[in-house]
Amino acid sequence: MEWLSDEERFSAIEENLKIINGSISECAVLSGRKPEDVRLMAVTKTVESRFINHAINHGINLIGENKVQELLLKQPELTECEAHLIGHLQSNKVKIIVGKVSTIQSVDTVEIAKEIGKRSVEAGINTKILLEINSGNEESKFGFLPEEVFEKACEISEINGISIDGLMCVAPICENNAQIRKIFSNIHQLFIDIKDKKMDNICMNILSMGMSGDYKEAILEGANLIRVGSSIFGMRIYR
Repeated sequence: MEWLSDEERFSAIEENLKIINGSISECAVLSGRKPEDVRLMAVTKTVESRFINHAINHGINLIGENKVQELLLKQPELTECEAHLIGHLQSNKVKIIVGKVSTIQSVDTVEIAKEIGKRSVEAGINTKILLEINSGNEESKFGFLPEEVFEKACEISEINGISIDGLMCVAPICENNAQIRKIFSNIHQLFIDIKDKKMDNICMNILSMGMSGDYKEAILEGANLIRVGSSIFGMRIYR
C-alpha cells in the first residue's frame, strides 16, 4: 500500500474494519455467541502510528505488537489503547516490557514465565499472560505442545507476579478449511478442559487464535480474540 496517499489508506482502513466487523458478527452468531463475545485485536507490526491512531479512532480498542522495541517507540505517539505483546519474548527484554502492556500473549516456556513473574514482583504489579501453544507441533515454532500444556500451566500458576489468563496459538499452514478448523477445535477443547479444572491463578478468559487468513475459522471453533493485521492495514511495508 506504499503507493496510496495517507487519505486513501485512512479510507481503506475504515472500509476494512467494516468488513471484518461484519464477518466477526456473522461467525460469532454461527458459533452460538454474540458479536461482542469476540474481540478484535489490530496487529500493528510495521504500521506507522498515524494509521494505528486512525484505526483506534474508528473503534479499535486493542492493539498487538510483535517486537518490544517497536511497541515502546510507538507508544508515546499513540492514542490511549490497551496493548498486548504477541511476539516471541526474549528474557533480556522482559524488564523493559513488564508494565507497558496489559497482557503478554506469547509465553512459551516456564523460564520466561518465571522472568516475567520476577520483574512484575519487582515492579509491584501482576502481569496477565497467555500460554502459547504450538498447535501443529512444528519445530520452527515457539510454544508448548498441546500434550504438555496442562502440566506446564500448573507449574506456571505457582509463580508470583503473574496470572494465566488463557491460551494463544498460531495455526500452521493447512491444505484446507477442514484441517485448520480441526486444529482450532482441538485448542478450544484444551482451553475448555483447563478451564473446567478451576485451578487457582488460572483463569481461562481468553482464547487468542486466528489471524487475517483464518480468523473466520477460528471464531467458528471458539476463539474469543482474533489478531488481525494486514486485513486492516494492508500488506506490511518493511523498511
